[in-house]
Amino acid sequence: MAPLAVALHERGAERVRRFRKGVCMNAPVFDAKGYVADIEQNVLGSLMYGGESQETLATLQDYHFVEKFHQEIYRAIRAAYERYNLCNPALVRKLLPEDQVTVFEKANDKKVGAYLARLTATATAGAAASPENARKIIEQWARLALANEAGRVYAAANDPMADVRIIAHEAARAIDDIMAEVRSGPSRKTRVTIANAAMRAVSSAAEAKQNGTGITGITWGLVDLNRMTGGIQRRDLTLIGARPSMGKTTIALSVAIAAAKAGACCGLVSLEMDAEKVAARAISDVLYDWGKSVPYSDIIRGDVTDEQLDLIVGAQERFNQLPLIIDDQSGQTVTDIRTRAERMLEDSRKTGNPMSVLFVDHLGLIRPSSRYSGNRVNEIAEITSGLKSLARELDIAVVLLSQLNRAVESREDKRPLLSDLRDSGAIEQDADMIAFLFREAYYLEREQGGSYEEQVAREDRLDACRNKLEFNVAKQRNGSLGTVNLFADMAYSAVRNGART
Repeated sequence: MAPLAVALHERGAERVRRFRKGVCMNAPVFDAKGYVADIEQNVLGSLMYGGESQETLATLQDYHFVEKFHQEIYRAIRAAYERYNLCNPALVRKLLPEDQVTVFEKANDKKVGAYLARLTATATAGAAASPENARKIIEQWARLALANEAGRVYAAANDPMADVRIIAHEAARAIDDIMAEVRSGPSRKTRVTIANAAMRAVSSAAEAKQNGTGITGITWGLVDLNRMTGGIQRRDLTLIGARPSMGKTTIALSVAIAAAKAGACCGLVSLEMDAEKVAARAISDVLYDWGKSVPYSDIIRGDVTDEQLDLIVGAQERFNQLPLIIDDQSGQTVTDIRTRAERMLEDSRKTGNPMSVLFVDHLGLIRPSSRYSGNRVNEIAEITSGLKSLARELDIAVVLLSQLNRAVESREDKRPLLSDLRDSGAIEQDADMIAFLFREAYYLEREQGGSYEEQVAREDRLDACRNKLEFNVAKQRNGSLGTVNLFADMAYSAVRNGART
């Protein structure tokens, strides 16, 4: 192997070991090529000059600086703000470790004090640009980290004895960790005056009144649910939780079809089911409104008559007009979902109908990054936070499906509660709206035993609620809480407005 490849391989191997230990971000090793020192110098000088410090200090970590001594300066700057709530070159100089000062002065033949003064002087004209440049530092760090990872992959792939699966797996984990840093902060404009924000709110309300829908978001296709929530709201993370077989996928797909029929472009990330099976459910849903019901299980198995096949073809042609995109790649991370969502949004913009809502099925199948490997609470928090950021940054609604824990089954009343959310309170914190699904018929159909009178009473209850789906809004930041009764026919993947009494 060539000397350069050996060096890259050794550096990459060390970096992988750091990733596995969870400390790679603290001491990355970078090649000098492609490094622009001015980016780091501008931010450090701006902070010492008195630029916008709070946002920058909240965004940057010391390891984001490629130059080692810049890491020391940044640590000293943070310490100055934390201890004294002010920062200047003289104070930073006092807080720098003397051994690092000695190393710097010997290597560069200049005094640290003079270097700090120069950084401050050059930042005078652009002190207010520090938060923007902070993002540039992270992007530079990520770019060089990706270059190092590419070198590691190149070197490892040239080893005839290497396992390609291990190489790909390690590369994917490393890149996922790097991109998690890049995605950690918003890229859109976040500061607006209260007057502008109020103008937007009034405009949304006026539009809803004018179009006669009374909703400010994307339609659920369900009247009572629209009335309670105002629609699926852009830039919100909506979580729908339920136990298995309650209808999570059914309601997500049925709502997506209804929203697409109303003109909203929808994306569906199906981590559990391939696109063909999702499409079979969608066809069954559409045929249900035609009065020509065909169970989706029959469509999947091909157990249909010639007449039914003609109907299926007709329904399939209907989908040519629906702006509904399905991504069925399994094992995706939040970064993968973001990347694919950005592509969906870009492609849909070209058609003149940008994607409005993204459905993700489901939380338990999203692959976590290696950053919190083994700590499920932190893994879930990272996922929900990432999806919330995705909604805000792309200006879309994100509807996340989630499976609830088994504690529900041990209670007499099996209606879900917020405490039934799996693994992490971060779900409740990050979600703007949380709803639970409950079908009493599911449990009645499986209940056995009892006296003859009890069995008759159970059958009567089952007949009364066979197609009833309870949609319980347990949390809503900007609306009321309560339960909406819906009509659901699970065999045909159809969810409709519930009967009103």
